[in-house]
Amino acid sequence: MLNIGNAGAYWRQGRCREDGADSDDAAKALGRKKTMAYGILAAHDTSAVPGKFKIKFDGLVTHDITYVSIIQTAIASGMREFPLPVMLTNCHNTLRAVGGTINNDDHRFGLSAAMRYGGDYVPAHMAVIHQYAREVAAGCGTMIMGSDSHTRYGALGCLAVGEGGGELVKQLVGRTWDIDSPEVVAVCLTGKTRPGVGPQDVALALIAAVYKDGVVKNRIMEFLGPGIAGLSMDYRMGIDVMTTETTCLSSIWQTDAAVRDYLAVHGRPDAYRELLPQDDAWYDKVVHMDLSAVEPMIALPFHPSNAYPIARFSEHASDILAEVEKNARALLPEQYASSVNLLGKLEKGRLRTDQGVVAGCCGGSFENLRAMAAILKNKSVGALGYDLSVYPASQPIMQELLRVGAAADLISAGVTLRTAFCGPCFGAGDTPGQNCLSIRHVTRNFANREGSRPPEGQMAYVAMMDARSIAATAANGGLLTAASPDDGSGAYGEYSFNPVLYETCVYHGRGRPRADTPLAYGPNISAWPPMSAMPGDLLLSVASALYDPVTTTDDFIASGEPSSFRSNPQRMAEYTLQRKDPGYVRRAKDIRSLEEKRRQALAEGRPMPEEVREVFRRAGLEGREADAGLGSLVFALCPGDGSAREQAASCQKVLGGWANIAGAYATKRYRSNCINWGLLPFILENAASADLQCGDIIYVPDIRAKLQAGETSFGAERVRGGARTPLKLALPGIAEEERSILLAGCLINYYNVS
Repeated sequence: MLNIGNAGAYWRQGRCREDGADSDDAAKALGRKKTMAYGILAAHDTSAVPGKFKIKFDGLVTHDITYVSIIQTAIASGMREFPLPVMLTNCHNTLRAVGGTINNDDHRFGLSAAMRYGGDYVPAHMAVIHQYAREVAAGCGTMIMGSDSHTRYGALGCLAVGEGGGELVKQLVGRTWDIDSPEVVAVCLTGKTRPGVGPQDVALALIAAVYKDGVVKNRIMEFLGPGIAGLSMDYRMGIDVMTTETTCLSSIWQTDAAVRDYLAVHGRPDAYRELLPQDDAWYDKVVHMDLSAVEPMIALPFHPSNAYPIARFSEHASDILAEVEKNARALLPEQYASSVNLLGKLEKGRLRTDQGVVAGCCGGSFENLRAMAAILKNKSVGALGYDLSVYPASQPIMQELLRVGAAADLISAGVTLRTAFCGPCFGAGDTPGQNCLSIRHVTRNFANREGSRPPEGQMAYVAMMDARSIAATAANGGLLTAASPDDGSGAYGEYSFNPVLYETCVYHGRGRPRADTPLAYGPNISAWPPMSAMPGDLLLSVASALYDPVTTTDDFIASGEPSSFRSNPQRMAEYTLQRKDPGYVRRAKDIRSLEEKRRQALAEGRPMPEEVREVFRRAGLEGREADAGLGSLVFALCPGDGSAREQAASCQKVLGGWANIAGAYATKRYRSNCINWGLLPFILENAASADLQCGDIIYVPDIRAKLQAGETSFGAERVRGGARTPLKLALPGIAEEERSILLAGCLINYYNVS
């Protein structure tokens, strides 16, 4: 089904040929410039330095978990109006169900900002962020940046990137997205998918093959080959959006008549142009995928890469579920570990599921929901507690489902039909019950994402499947069932887009700023607290030590209830690592309090408080209180997989954080978030054997001077119980501007002094 060529390949005469791996470096360097990805990057580049891109995007898209923070930061950094197209969507806190008025207050702020600075505002329930961008913005050869990790519009020929809010702020104040020329991986698709196999099945098979070994990590995936022609646009976009789960940097697909027709149907025929790599384009790796060999898939908790063909899973269900149970127990406090019982969901070898959800940017497409309606027509999900809900990705899709009768057939089967909302994907909607197993066509199934609270013994499970197999399972009373070849794919006819809803209900302020419009502030919208510049030395307390193989951004800041407080930095910070390390906030605040006392004593010329002197005494640095700043750090083996939400880093900063120490960073976007919020993203070799513990003190002398001097290696010491152990910390690949941001203390400070 799938094989990987790590030696690279040339694209010649419409095929990936792996017979040129021994060609000289000059030929490969020239070939890298013949990829589609390079051509688009070069067209948006403002740099004069070969191999160093400084990119300006064609547009930005952001949603209601992130846009208040982004706009507040941009205002503080000097923005007066939006210098490029900006789309503000309201698809994450759509329900406005938690926190009193604060969610709707943020929506009102978003509308006022669109009016004042000249942007587009998409009201709640109208469209999820990525479907709106596909329908109205993405075009061939363009680049869009979004404040959401699943910003992927490669199937439409748009090289799209999901980043933290700080990177969007840079675009809003006229700066650039700076990256080294990335490697490009060819994904060569051949064959034709079987009936009953949907886009999520293809995506899960691909993720399972490339995630573990980092085949495409921080690289661009370029989809090529004859297999593309047999895929509809909904199908391509359903695969494309899931490429985020491979940890790739972005994605791009060759374009054809299907892309041309999609853009024309959506009223944008001029957005089409043919994209193909040039002959002799060189790819650093190549992934060959035979679509005809893909089977219906299931991804077990707690990652999309934990995926198996449903048939294979059914043969080995006991062994596979036992491993999931083991992982689940590791997430729970000891007193709750015995409550895990996924094996109890096997009934004569078949898996019993409790809930189904199809939603958002990957599940809520017209074709997915059309297929579900055909499978469930004249059937019922029953009345024994099984529930199935679907969320069309936009109101135009909802309108079309109503027009062709698919919505009526879904409702008649007992399906709950909802509006455009991202909530089920990140734990803010349809949270499963205790020990329940939910099967979902969404983007992720991380622990701490679907609404569980492991420290309190609350644990539910999400397995990822395609909408077709979810419908087949629901029709079979919740017993796991792969979609049959007769999946009804052709029922109800083809999609017809009606633009009237967007024309009449979306505020279109692009290019028409109204500077006299006051921003609508609610009581929960507060400014960022003052943040200091980098001190000469750092004395850091380890406030959390995480030895999981990967720590996700949902571990740092869970994405359900806490996201309601996203516009209040201090309040949201109270949730940091809540479901992973409940003691972290207290430990971080304790050291932050000591730093505040240290600074106050210095400002007032008073003697240092005894509790401050005690910390320096423990570190063997008594008398150095005026030289070293106190702060906290998080140690994690590989932090940052998952969401682009900057709060995973900004909350640490608000709590007095100055650094992370890691063996590696899971994604470029999380590392960028750390830097933009003034957190040193240190690397420590052999991190797994470092034996860092909560309460350890890490002394980093001369950090400011070394950063200014351009150094990348930093001698440090771990202090524990009077014993001192040397550490060698590194900041590999740190760019000049990144140094300046760290020295200033954060991006806001940097822009205020530069």
